[in-house]
Formats: sequence, C-alpha cells, structure tokens
Amino acid sequence: MGHHHHHHHGHSHGGHGHHHHEPANYGFAFGIGITLNVIFIIIEVIFGLLGDSLALLADAGHNLSDVLGLVIAWIAVWLGKKAPTSKRTYGFKKSSILAALFNAVFLLVAIGAIAWEAIQRFSAPAPVAGKTVIIVALIGIVINSITAFLFMSGRKHDLNIRGAYLHMVADAVVSLGVVVSGFIMLWFGWQWLDPLVSLVIAIVIFIGTWGLLSESLNLSLDAVPDGIDMDKIKNYLTHLPTVVEVHDLHVWGMSTTEPALTVHLVRSDITDNDQLLQRLNKELHDEFGIEHTTIQIEKGTFACSQAPMDSI
Repeated sequence: MGHHHHHHHGHSHGGHGHHHHEPANYGFAFGIGITLNVIFIIIEVIFGLLGDSLALLADAGHNLSDVLGLVIAWIAVWLGKKAPTSKRTYGFKKSSILAALFNAVFLLVAIGAIAWEAIQRFSAPAPVAGKTVIIVALIGIVINSITAFLFMSGRKHDLNIRGAYLHMVADAVVSLGVVVSGFIMLWFGWQWLDPLVSLVIAIVIFIGTWGLLSESLNLSLDAVPDGIDMDKIKNYLTHLPTVVEVHDLHVWGMSTTEPALTVHLVRSDITDNDQLLQRLNKELHDEFGIEHTTIQIEKGTFACSQAPMDSI
C-alpha cells in the first residue's frame, strides 16, 4: 500500500514536469470562460431590464463577481510564468496562492449573500420565477458547465485552477436550482421551495469552498503542501550514505504547483558532495515532486547553531 501510494505520487508529479506547458491551455480555458460569462451577463442584463426582473439583474451582478474571480486566477497563472528579477527572486509564483485565497474568501462572501437572501425570502416570498428567468438560467447551466469542464483536469494539481473550477460549478448549481425550483413553483406554487433550494446550494458550495480556503491559507502560511509526505522525505534523507543527522527540514509551496525544500544535512564524509547533490535534486523531484531544493551540507557532528560553519 505504502509503496503503491509512493508510486502514484511520483505519478501525479510526473504531471509536475509538464506544468510549464499546461498554463497555455488554461489561458484558453480562462479566455473561453470569461468570454462566455461576459456574454451571459449581457444577456441577463438585457432580459432583466426588459422583463423588469430583479432576480436576473441580481444574478448578473453575482456572475460579474465570478468573472472577476476568473480574471484574478488568470492573472495569477500569467504572473506565475514571469521571470524572477533581482528584487523578486521567486518571480510572482506566490500570486497563485494569493489568488486561490482571494477566490476562497470571495466564494464565502457570495455564499453568505445567497444564504442571507434566502432567509429573508422565507418571511417575504419573492415573485415566482417566470419563464424568462428559467430560460436564462438554463443558458447559465450550459455556459458554466462548459467552463467548469475546461478546468476539470487541472483542479487536482493546482489550487488556483480549483478556485476557478469551484466558481463555475457553484454558478451552474445555482442556475440549476433556479430552473428546478422555478418549474416546481410554476406547477405547485410552493413559495418556500425557492429559498430552501438556495440555502441547500449555499451549504453545498460552502463545503466545497472550505477545502480551498484551508489549503490556500496553509500555503500562505508556508505549510507543507497537500500530498507531500514529510515523514517519507525525512526517512529518505536520513538513510543517505554518510548522513549522520538531518535538521532544519522545511517544505513549502512557492506557488500552488511548485513545492520547495530546504534542509541541513550533517555528513561524516563529504568527498562526494556534488554527486550527492545532483542525485538529491533528481530524486526529490521525481519521487517527491519537489521543484526547488536548497541543501546545506555540514561536516561533523555539531548542530549548525553552535558549530562554526564548516560546510561547502
């Protein structure tokens, strides 16, 4: 089992190597997603004004906030590819983490708004969704499902893409809720159904967003990225030839897709340092998916805090 997991891990990070080509088709996904959603917003505004429907105008506003979320995620993907400078030695890699965090907070605010509105509508029912609203919501389901589908492959590897994906899924589900409750209310006239459906949707999106929020917060705080097994890394480093001690081991995310590692290794024999470093770089990347390693090698048995620096 442990071994299988290990293998699978190397696999998901095999994907890591390709990451540098991937953002290109995300650019395509973002472009299509933003374009379709902007067209959809225009449709909603037109129908909302013509049909005097507050619900449609409110939804247009909500979709506009989602487009903003997509734009932020897209800018972060684009920024992440910019070359480092002497001032920003990591480039803008961290912007992908900030974008994911922002999108999580953004989604939570949207959920709060949906829930609040739903609770108010229990006491003062809004007019029943008319046929226009249902038609527009159907268009919304199609548009958001297409966009969500484009981000589906990347949501596992990249938190930032997952944020975009969740936004689109949330929108599709909200539109679906409008359609279903709209139809049932046209037939049965159950006024309470609409706010109830909204509340359920808010809860569902909240559950989906919670993971995004906690993971992006963790990455912001330089926690170990999900899917990286610190015990295995520590074990691997401890069993390297002539390594006596391993300390100051840190793993964090430079971006949502690139983990970095720093460590101090105390060795009893340092004649083959260069070969070891080369091997470490390769194996930490292939086995554990670490994109960036910094390794300080010390000679002797002292902990580095007391020892005069006796390293390379």
